[in-house]
Amino acid sequence: MENTAENVRAQMRKGMLEYCILSLLNKREAYASSIIEELKAAGMIVVEGTLYPLLIRQKNQGLLSYRWEESTQGPPRKYYVITDKGREQLAEMDAAWRELVETIETLKRV
Repeated sequence: MENTAENVRAQMRKGMLEYCILSLLNKREAYASSIIEELKAAGMIVVEGTLYPLLIRQKNQGLLSYRWEESTQGPPRKYYVITDKGREQLAEMDAAWRELVETIETLKRV
């Protein structure tokens, strides 16, 4: 039973990852390692192998852009920045999330 519950949680987290990334980048630009740290701090466990393909996909969709910045601690860092199109997508996701939560709460009361 526990394995099934953990699988459900993992699938739900995976489905919300794009939304979480846009939400984080809407507050400030960030590089991949800091995105992972912020997600982990919030309880969303993510590994680089999951994050990088998603960042590339969001960039290719025009939701994100990036810039390189020199680092005092190693190689240059790629900082991801949300675009106007990304903000529009985030607003749509916010609305969909509110609607989904409302629907679930309604169903739980029935």
